[in-house]
Amino acid sequence: MAGQNGFRRGNRKPKGRPLDGWLIVDKPTGMGSTDVVTKLKRAFEAQKVGHGGTLDPLATGILPIAFGAATKAVPYVMDSTKVYRFTLRMGDERDSDDADGKTIATSDHRPTNEQIEAALPAFRGDIMQVPPIYSAIKVNGERAYDLAREGQVVELQPRPARVDRFELVERVDDDTAVFHVQSGKGVYMRSLARDLARACGTVGHIAALRRLRVGPFNESHAIPLDRLVVTEDTPPPSPALLLPVTTALDDIPALAVTEAEAARLSFGQDLSLVEFMGRVPQAANPDGGLVRVLSGERLMGLCRLGEGLLRPERWLARSDR
Repeated sequence: MAGQNGFRRGNRKPKGRPLDGWLIVDKPTGMGSTDVVTKLKRAFEAQKVGHGGTLDPLATGILPIAFGAATKAVPYVMDSTKVYRFTLRMGDERDSDDADGKTIATSDHRPTNEQIEAALPAFRGDIMQVPPIYSAIKVNGERAYDLAREGQVVELQPRPARVDRFELVERVDDDTAVFHVQSGKGVYMRSLARDLARACGTVGHIAALRRLRVGPFNESHAIPLDRLVVTEDTPPPSPALLLPVTTALDDIPALAVTEAEAARLSFGQDLSLVEFMGRVPQAANPDGGLVRVLSGERLMGLCRLGEGLLRPERWLARSDR
């Protein structure tokens, strides 16, 4: 459809600068992940910006921000390993499972450190977890948190979750304990805290939560948000702060291929893993795992292993680098 000036709407040039790369932000408490995206899109005057993994308003820590072509790698960042530290406040359960919610149950019981340690193994490995009712999961087409805010009863079904580490770090006092968690995609720390408290014969909620790592990104990469949000008197932040698009894939096992193999993969051809005997990295999961395909020092794309085949999933060499 043409506008008054005769230009088709679909051909309009996107507003902002065409920036590509990752910015690792140390998110402050009190704002959501989408709020951070909005602020940074405005600060950098960027065309396209997204984030690689939601953090609750209460939470602080690592929030990967994707600019331009980096948004294509967001699913792989969200699937990657994450590390958290959280503080469990016992004796007070909240409807949101964190300090921002309203008290819905109390308990006078306080477990010993030994009782907490005895309960932890049940929450490690492959587990089933009921998400918090204040979450973005959809129920009959509606977000659970919208239904909860309207006062509706929200019933969510257990979901598979993977927890690689769950350790008691410090017992601050009778009411308070600090934990370290390493997990996979879609694990809710608020649910872990809630369920651990219940397993210990009490109730509880998260009083503080910090994300320490997302895939290859950790606190050494992070920049506080207040250093990035500009005022009218300061220039936009430098694009030099952005990390390369492919940095997000650095923790995916690497597989070396020849130029001929790369060419076949680039055309969407599946290759037999027999051709790669001795080359497939030990860290790669042969049942559906991802590998980074390298030709020399150049990252060519991502492939998935399965059924004895190497299958191209996303080719990066031409358009995403």
